[in-house]
Amino acid sequence: MGPNKFQVVITDCDHGSIEEEKEEMGRIGAELVLAQVREEEELIRACKEADGLLNQYALLTRRVFEHLPKCKVAARFGVGVDSIDLKTATDLGIIVANVPDYCIDEVSDHAIALILSLTRKTAFFNEKVKSGRWDFHSGIPIHRIRGKTLGLIGSGKIGLEVAKKLSSFGVRVIAFDPYLKTSLQGIELTNLDALLMESDFISIHCPLNDLTRHLIGEKEFQKMEKKPLIINTSRGPIIDERALIQALEKGLIAGAGLDVLEKEPPDSGNPMLTMENVILSPHVGFYSEESISELKRRTAKNVADVLTGRWPGSVVNQEVRGKTRAFISGD
Repeated sequence: MGPNKFQVVITDCDHGSIEEEKEEMGRIGAELVLAQVREEEELIRACKEADGLLNQYALLTRRVFEHLPKCKVAARFGVGVDSIDLKTATDLGIIVANVPDYCIDEVSDHAIALILSLTRKTAFFNEKVKSGRWDFHSGIPIHRIRGKTLGLIGSGKIGLEVAKKLSSFGVRVIAFDPYLKTSLQGIELTNLDALLMESDFISIHCPLNDLTRHLIGEKEFQKMEKKPLIINTSRGPIIDERALIQALEKGLIAGAGLDVLEKEPPDSGNPMLTMENVILSPHVGFYSEESISELKRRTAKNVADVLTGRWPGSVVNQEVRGKTRAFISGD
């Protein structure tokens, strides 16, 4: 293929380098444009000639897509695609791709780190010691992990990796996942109410959509009989944050480890910022140098595959099959 057969636009990214993307686009002779825009009008201007998009945070709305007549594929740097209007993309024949498994180790490790830190109170003791208090009694009681129950909300690849890794600590694993019909090895499938009642740790690993937004709210916290630790490394709005704060204040749960929040970053007056039984991290669970390099390369490859007549590694809007703008063999 000759140079500049296609134009591919990176709407926005915060990776610092686009070397992997350049390499992948170079393989198919595509022009790569780094736009770094997020506003609707700017997106339309920057992407109006694009055959493919690489996208991180910018919202790809109905209006944006309707002004991109050549666009055949939008690939997101990440797992979640709540920034992309999937229905409009499908209606227009635009393939939406993601990379659902690039950071399985990182996110599962982060979830377990939060569980262990809250259970053993390492972050709590660190602050006490550095402030001059050398006394383990300030953190009692501390309970043994072995024999406890981990409840997974969502049992995709990351959730399963959490189960696998934490099982070595001698915990029982149960899961609520409406998309699974049969139990997996070592994991008992159950309903949400039973999970809320039986779990000592609840770890969230489901996507954000209309069904999961505020899945955990006031009524759900009331059902948590064992006052569990709540871990969220998925998406902030899956938990009703107002209800979470109330549950923490009332002692309905033992604590929370959150890598994601409803509002990121949180307001300076958010009560969780001063709660000793809450650990917050800045949506970093996905990150390692290795995971970012893999993400960039695979996202770019998703676009390159579509533009050269192949289905990408992961198609989010499967309904687009049979009516794509792209010329894909067997479509």
